[in-house]
Amino acid sequence: MYASRVRAALRGWGGVGAMAVLCALALGFVLLLPCTQRAPRQTQHAGPSVAHGIQADAGSCQDSGAQDQTLSPSGADGPTIDAIKARTGERRKLIVGVDQNSYRWGYRNPNTEGAELEGFDIDLVHRIAQDILGDPDAVQFKAIPTNQRISAIQDGRVDMVVRTMTITCERLGQVAFSAPYFKTGQQVLAPKSSSVTGYNSSLAHKKVCTASGSTAYTKLSDDRKSGALPASTDISTTVPNQLDCLVRLQLGEVDAVVTDGALAASQAAQDPTVELKGAPFTTEYYGVAMKKDAADLVRRVNRVLVDYRANGWQNSYDTWLSATLGKDSTASTPPAPRYLRTG
Repeated sequence: MYASRVRAALRGWGGVGAMAVLCALALGFVLLLPCTQRAPRQTQHAGPSVAHGIQADAGSCQDSGAQDQTLSPSGADGPTIDAIKARTGERRKLIVGVDQNSYRWGYRNPNTEGAELEGFDIDLVHRIAQDILGDPDAVQFKAIPTNQRISAIQDGRVDMVVRTMTITCERLGQVAFSAPYFKTGQQVLAPKSSSVTGYNSSLAHKKVCTASGSTAYTKLSDDRKSGALPASTDISTTVPNQLDCLVRLQLGEVDAVVTDGALAASQAAQDPTVELKGAPFTTEYYGVAMKKDAADLVRRVNRVLVDYRANGWQNSYDTWLSATLGKDSTASTPPAPRYLRTG
């Protein structure tokens, strides 16, 4: 049964199995790649006067409002941006941590020459590079595993991470985030023939895979301790990259995967033998992550996002995500930003 599931998964655009091999070979390389087949780039920029949004009072961060704990937009340069612009020659690039195996978000398309990076997150990276350096291709991409996103920022290996990264209060103690650019929620992914029906008692005595360092694992761990998840649910299987969970599922090593619904929908599009089970059981927001002391960069990215929501976001969504998430779903419009009142 599992062999047939794997064979089915290798059809179509190249198969997640082939994708995983390609990604494993490429992981660790730092590449500057022009993206093709992506949404057309928009180079117009609105000034700071268009930075609208309801400001939130500064105070204790609650997970329900973690996405609001960011600085107001500004187009001004500062020490972090000055250092990026001071890079010379081939080094004059924005260094960004991304995924290379999340289909339609940040992935290497094996059907393009050079297996180029494409996806919704990749489009946003190019837009930020256009604003800061005047060239959408002035980007040095670094493939960063899920469990290394925060350390890559803190160690200075990257200027920012744009990698389906959920804004949480815990993470805000370690890095700074932009305003949210996407809204999603955790969901269960399992074989169509599975008895699992969602995030409920049907997960009893089941093996569930999550990415280490992910909000999915934190949620499962907390809920099992509180009794909201059956105590018999086995959540011991964690992997560095979320796509590895889908491979484990195809091989029959786990019974289900818990991850962001936006990612799970793309994985279901890759493998016709699996499907989303039940409704989302959390609300989460993706943000661009940067160093905590990079206030000028945070404000600049927020200014870019003001422009991008008005001109570019929808085009990118329609190109990459509408086929799996729908044209009229709650995910099909960008979340409204809120900013800290700092003075």
